[in-house]
Amino acid sequence: MHRFLPLVASLAVGAASAAPCEAPEWRQFDFWLGEWTVFGPAGKVAGTNVITREYGGCVVHERYTTERGYAGESLNAWDVDRKVWHQTWVDNAGTLLLLEGRLEGSAMVLQGAGVDEGRPVKHRITWTPNADGTVRQHWETAVPDGAWKTAFDGLYRRKP
Repeated sequence: MHRFLPLVASLAVGAASAAPCEAPEWRQFDFWLGEWTVFGPAGKVAGTNVITREYGGCVVHERYTTERGYAGESLNAWDVDRKVWHQTWVDNAGTLLLLEGRLEGSAMVLQGAGVDEGRPVKHRITWTPNADGTVRQHWETAVPDGAWKTAFDGLYRRKP
């Protein structure tokens, strides 16, 4: 086991110096970075979100909380081989959500399949940067052959 440590160490140093996550694709979700207050469609505060870039710029890490005790987080990364963004969301309600997609125009659109109360469901979340610096998050769901319906429509405003 110990004879492999120099190899692992040299690979880690080589990977760090190569800056693998500096290509433009890795910066497509940068508009979401920051500390935010999230407002629901009625203009009431839905929660707070802190989005950071971590692991040498290779991961966009989201941490969401509400005053009612709900909390969750996502890890987001560009999959170089498949040319898609991937998000894994988990929360304190036991939810696991796996989404994938890409930048469409200026908006990030991620989709995935899941189960809601024992039934299959599709998810589509679109993050759109606005000219005033806010970000709209539009989460839609649908049964496999059904029309998309809004599950959440939020507006992110940067914290002062």
